[in-house]
Amino acid sequence: MTGSRISALGHYQPTRVLTNDDVARLTDTSDQWIRSRVGIRTRHVAAPEETVDEMAAHAGAKALANAGLEPGEVDMIVVATSTAVDRSPNMAARVAARLGSPSPAVLDVNVVCSGFPHALATADHAIRAGAARTALVIGSDKMTDVVAWEERSTSVLVGDGAGAALLTAAEEPEVGPVLWGSFPELGEAVRIGGTPTRFVQEGQTVYRWTTTRLPELARAVCERSGVAPEDLGAVILHQANLRIVESIARSLGAARAVVARDVADSGNTSAASIPLAFSKLLERGELETGSPALLFGFGGNLSYAGQIVRCP
Repeated sequence: MTGSRISALGHYQPTRVLTNDDVARLTDTSDQWIRSRVGIRTRHVAAPEETVDEMAAHAGAKALANAGLEPGEVDMIVVATSTAVDRSPNMAARVAARLGSPSPAVLDVNVVCSGFPHALATADHAIRAGAARTALVIGSDKMTDVVAWEERSTSVLVGDGAGAALLTAAEEPEVGPVLWGSFPELGEAVRIGGTPTRFVQEGQTVYRWTTTRLPELARAVCERSGVAPEDLGAVILHQANLRIVESIARSLGAARAVVARDVADSGNTSAASIPLAFSKLLERGELETGSPALLFGFGGNLSYAGQIVRCP
């Protein structure tokens, strides 16, 4: 059966960087408090005029360049985001226009922080079904648009950015089966809404859910692909905060894996966090080509999704 493989990755982050000391000037906090609670040192902040689709296009263009492909060779674009302001044209269509891709299928996926693995699975399924052969899958979020900087519980967490993966058809599948689902009864624990639009979460509920329920689901992703945690080359979780990332990774038991800890430098970038961290690890030469990597997203709704992929 034809499956898909990740041929290349790309990422983009705005140039402006806020340190914890910068954030402390905007709200009642300190560098020590932020590091001890969430493990974040810095975050990238987009300019007011810098949009979700612009960041997504930058990341997508980098993935295409890394793969040696032209925009005209892409026949599907999927963008995972929860911070798009406009409904139509959607973000994927705007990315296609920015890249000059002439006639791709274009769709957005809003599953908040687990959006990227949902989008990756959607594109993989399209390729398996023969509906596409090349798909650009992007996570892009401008989380700083949906926080009030004086609100310490959320403003210390977030950052902006985008990450992209180029999926191509392959006779030997390198993107494993997805495990996805949700806990709708807890969905109100993470919200992005209201007027003005704001990101709000019940921190203790989210922390208990991630640290008690998700390790077994991450192990189930491995079982579905037939890869033992101890054989993983990389663990790339949604970069919620460093305490959560390290707790899940420790419970998983992937002792030899490289664990993505990009949240320390980038903050929580929602749907962008997994491909952003993945691309940066690859660019720094920290991942071995062909090694299995666990991608596992979780967050709003409360939803989760994950798959094992081979590193490009």
